[in-house]
Amino acid sequence: MQPRNMSMSGVVDLAAVKAAGEAKQKAEQARAEAARQGGGVPAAGAGRLVFDADEAGFDQEVLQRSAEVPVVVDFWADWCEPCKQLSPVLERLAQEYAGRFVLAKVDVEANQLLFQQFGVQSIPAVFAVVAGQALPLFQGAAPEEQIRQVLDQLVALAEQRFGIVGGPVEGDAVGEGAGVAAPMAPAGPHDSALSAAHDALDAGDLGGAVRAYQNVLSDDPGNPEAKLGLAQAELLQRVQGMDPQQVRKAAADAPGDVRAQIAAADLDLVGGHVEDAFGRLTDVVRKTAGEDREAARVRLLELFEVIGPDDPRVTAARAALSRALF
Repeated sequence: MQPRNMSMSGVVDLAAVKAAGEAKQKAEQARAEAARQGGGVPAAGAGRLVFDADEAGFDQEVLQRSAEVPVVVDFWADWCEPCKQLSPVLERLAQEYAGRFVLAKVDVEANQLLFQQFGVQSIPAVFAVVAGQALPLFQGAAPEEQIRQVLDQLVALAEQRFGIVGGPVEGDAVGEGAGVAAPMAPAGPHDSALSAAHDALDAGDLGGAVRAYQNVLSDDPGNPEAKLGLAQAELLQRVQGMDPQQVRKAAADAPGDVRAQIAAADLDLVGGHVEDAFGRLTDVVRKTAGEDREAARVRLLELFEVIGPDDPRVTAARAALSRALF
């Protein structure tokens, strides 16, 4: 078992945008097939709203399932008292949210490999997997109100960025209305252009992907999938051909060289060091003025687009940027 497409800290790779398109297409096909057969909303995978996950079945139970519904992963252990406080809350919310997410429970004592792959530092730790991409949610026994806010953001993110809309799961009572077919989502007017962009990314044609996303945005400036895809493709285009050692050495040797810091921030983000990238550019904004400050500010805003406005790291970095500017 090897979750190849996972990104624990916002790592950007060529598969990220393509995964979003494939997840959206798969979800729409599943809904269409259910409607054709006269059934209800397709089951979010073959299991229940709450289930145990292990290393052997992780690909099928979590990664594949995450193309249809957000999967919340709860890392716990029997000896962990905070886990015993948090787990019942998550299980109850999984029932209450009625299939808008499913809960996978991972016993860290029996699944040390998963514990290490996710980079878990302490438990309880809660992650989400959406379209094969892993996102850290929170650690510790958080208050229920805070957990609800995080789950609401997760559900919105899954729908807006990946086109994934969860629904009732077979085998669980989810209240009145279960089994009623959901309305079919019409094909978007830019689906063919977005597909062309995904194909270009898959082929390593970053220039073609950039042009395809720009074509969509020229007609629909607010299209979230195109904005995300364009930001990621442009970032990958910028770092293509860079020598990471040389870039990082230049940034370390010349902390006042704004261009060197901007290049290093791009590499930080591609490598998954999101906070490092944001902090580096925020420091540049704080210490510079004029054209240098504006260049750093603009690049920081572009990196925000790569990660997405709903990510809490972006929210924190925006506040830090505001303090640096004013």
